[in-house]
Amino acid sequence: VGVRVVGDVEEDAVVAGANQMDRFGLGWRPQLAVGILANLHRIDVVEVIADDYFHASRNERRALQTLASQIAVTLHGVTLGLASTVPCDARRLDRMARLVETVEPLFWSEHLAFVRGGGIEIGHLAAPPRTSATIDGALRNLKLAREIVGIAPQVENVATLIDPPGSESDELSWVKEIVTNSNGGLLLDLHNLLANALNFNFDPFEFIARLPSGAIGSVHLAGGKWIGNRTERRLLDDHRHDVLLIVYKLLEELGACITHPLTVVLERDGDFPSIECLLDQVDHARQALARGRAKRAHVREEAA
Repeated sequence: VGVRVVGDVEEDAVVAGANQMDRFGLGWRPQLAVGILANLHRIDVVEVIADDYFHASRNERRALQTLASQIAVTLHGVTLGLASTVPCDARRLDRMARLVETVEPLFWSEHLAFVRGGGIEIGHLAAPPRTSATIDGALRNLKLAREIVGIAPQVENVATLIDPPGSESDELSWVKEIVTNSNGGLLLDLHNLLANALNFNFDPFEFIARLPSGAIGSVHLAGGKWIGNRTERRLLDDHRHDVLLIVYKLLEELGACITHPLTVVLERDGDFPSIECLLDQVDHARQALARGRAKRAHVREEAA
């Protein structure tokens, strides 16, 4: 592989070889299907929204199996409502279990959010109050998910436009408590992290530094937009815009902190650019993580 310069850091053959264990890819969307299938050689993984296939026909499931035979697949849930005192719907978990058995994904994931209460679906991945009650509820739901599906999900931090009322702890402490006491690990959404950091005035780099790095299994990248007026602006995570440069900086920071392989997925849900534009962002992510890993190797060499 040789030696090349990434920023001010040399990335040698050993580091470059280690990076090959990292996976980079895109979220599967019908609008992107043709572009993804035509460029499988440029990505390592595809993330599929599991709930889209809970009631799929036999032909649709067969098509998903075919996709999984061509490229690594992960399954991402959006309707379980793990972070809630309300128990997860066992029927949804049964459907997830059948889908996991059919697809044999690398892993499956869900959000640390609540989506229903009192039988009412709110239609949104809402951040719950960060309390001991929601921690206990999330851990019970994760235990149930592991028992029914067979493997625990990786859990994803969520973005929010309001600081959840009634909270007893900050987001970092709340997330750490759940991740530390569950078996699935963390899917760290870097744009969600950035949005909350900017909206509620904390340092996203410090957040990363204080996370249990060994528990981080995968990463989401996405884009958003500012809403509101100049005095009360909020960064909205809408998955309809390109990834910001600072999000790549956060990914680079992860690379400097973590030694194990990561799965990095770019999510896009609307205002779709060309597939080439999305693949360029995936390549940018590869480079950012490589820079971080090279920095870590450089520091270790200097210490030796």
